[in-house]
Amino acid sequence: MMHRKLISKISMTMFAVCLGSYPAWAQLPPPPDKQSFADVYTGKSYSPYAGRGFPSRVYWGDTHLHTAMSFDAGAFGNRLGLDEAYQFARGDEVISSTGVPAKLSRPLDWLMVADHSDNMGFFPDLLAGNQHLLSDPLGKEWYDRIQAGEGVEVALDIISLFSQGKFPESLMYSPDTMPYKSAWHSTIEAAEKYNDPGKFTAFIGFEWTSLVKGDNLHRVVMYRDGADKASQMLAYTTMPPLGSPNPRDLWKWMSTYEEKTGGDVLAIAHNGNLSNGIMFPLHEQYDGKNLDKTYVTERAKWEPAYEVTQIKGDGEAHPLLSPEDEFADYETWDLGNLDASVAKTDDMLAGEYAREALKRGLAIEKKLGTNPYKFGMIGSTDSHTSLATAQEDNFFGKHSGYEPSPERMTHPFMTTDAGTLYAWQQVSSGLAAVWATENTRESIFDAIARKEIYGTTGSRMAVRFFGGWEFTEQDINNRQPAFTGYQKGVPMGGDLSKKPENAGSPTFMVFALRDPIGANLDRIQIIKGWLDDKGKTHEKVYDVAWSGERKPDANGKLPPVGNTVDVKNANWVNTIGASELATVWTDPDFDQKQKAFYYARVIEIPTPRWSTYDALRYGLELPKDAPTSTQERAYTSPIWYVPGS
Repeated sequence: MMHRKLISKISMTMFAVCLGSYPAWAQLPPPPDKQSFADVYTGKSYSPYAGRGFPSRVYWGDTHLHTAMSFDAGAFGNRLGLDEAYQFARGDEVISSTGVPAKLSRPLDWLMVADHSDNMGFFPDLLAGNQHLLSDPLGKEWYDRIQAGEGVEVALDIISLFSQGKFPESLMYSPDTMPYKSAWHSTIEAAEKYNDPGKFTAFIGFEWTSLVKGDNLHRVVMYRDGADKASQMLAYTTMPPLGSPNPRDLWKWMSTYEEKTGGDVLAIAHNGNLSNGIMFPLHEQYDGKNLDKTYVTERAKWEPAYEVTQIKGDGEAHPLLSPEDEFADYETWDLGNLDASVAKTDDMLAGEYAREALKRGLAIEKKLGTNPYKFGMIGSTDSHTSLATAQEDNFFGKHSGYEPSPERMTHPFMTTDAGTLYAWQQVSSGLAAVWATENTRESIFDAIARKEIYGTTGSRMAVRFFGGWEFTEQDINNRQPAFTGYQKGVPMGGDLSKKPENAGSPTFMVFALRDPIGANLDRIQIIKGWLDDKGKTHEKVYDVAWSGERKPDANGKLPPVGNTVDVKNANWVNTIGASELATVWTDPDFDQKQKAFYYARVIEIPTPRWSTYDALRYGLELPKDAPTSTQERAYTSPIWYVPGS
């Protein structure tokens, strides 16, 4: 039976162990009985924090930021380099490429600059008028157009040529050239410069920008290592003969790197929604080859996380795939592939979205023995401005051609035969949240590898999710829920322990605390996916905790939370919703013979969208189809149930 518990009246201090920032918890009375006291205080030390080995704090970051070093970002007008990117992320005020002062509301804890590995260093040289590049007619043409203020149009030309595999070889900076090597060295050097263990973590990384005739297969590659190891091999590219667009070749390169250096790397795929169905194959890879044991085991090994939300559209779910989910249509981009050269068709969608991928993974595991899509979920920006912004009221666009200005909302972002994407459709998203023991490369990387992570669309709500067999409502009332979560279950990203003989259905403990400067919470949902006895996958969305006195109707649908957004003044008030929500939930539809996964989705009350802030600040009318409000959300990594494990 489903249990629901609203804790808006319970002290915020119960989350102190989770957040590590509220000392007032000690003023509260002890747990209500001796047994719960004994479960928390093990007898090893009076202080429950002495010897604590589990993560007690969430660290906020971005795995996917581009600087002027990326050839498309530079062409779009980005003039900010590696220094400015790190300075901004750690909380400094900088001047954007278009001359606008910019600063985060709160610093990030960590950042990975992920400039494109292909043609790294090309654009700075083009902008500087490198004679080698200007000696090429097309290079000279691009240079002249950029000087004439046509950088955005040049960027779109560059992206189109690269997407279609037609970028001129004469203008390509391949890894065996000195300019490329110098650019990679600069990338490493900047990360080393700004890495400050315990205070701010700067990761070495790059984006491997695989495109198959415009169909997106991008990954970012993250290093656990410093310069001593990362400098031993150049970043891997997609252009033959030194690179490849095939993910299997990327995984081989990653394996070679680890064997050669003794280091550690991982990859994070993103924007499956722009892959036209090839990001999460069920039967065949993009090249027509069948999935095999090597493919599924290698993908599972090297890709522990997926970037589920970012500026080019949300990738959790699609309304055509999840018609019963009223929140599935969130900031959806489904016009076509990356360069919109091929329009989207409905049959492509199942290979593009995270929830469907998680379901497909169960089916593939049954056939091939390994689940290739057993990933955790994060968000990141994919900003090409050097500015890792994700808040709606601080939106600096995807690239410098769409930094704050009165014109940016109404200008077409991309127009092809497939249709038009407008600038107002850019999404102010997202952030990566990591439960780690400390703010270091090693700790954060390890947390991503074990999938104790979640993604948000920009809000910094604190969310924890545990699965087990014996959680009770009393556990959520405990002032130290994280202790109970680790003692009795597994955190997000893990597998449920083997089902005890006397156990019934699995139980899940989930709790969420609003962003301290953000909106109240509407509800917590648990999304379940499973594989039935006939090999068919299913999904169901459960409302498990919510604010107010709402009650589900006869069909189980929970009424909307309401909307306090003042569109005219781009404001809202927290007179609805709850500052915190928590529950222990038992799966009412559990079948011990069926593989399943569960993840939590936390949804805020409506708040103004970035386009609404622009309308106020510039005195504009909103475009006809632009939403006035949004409901920010968080997606946890799943917890999996594997029968008999």
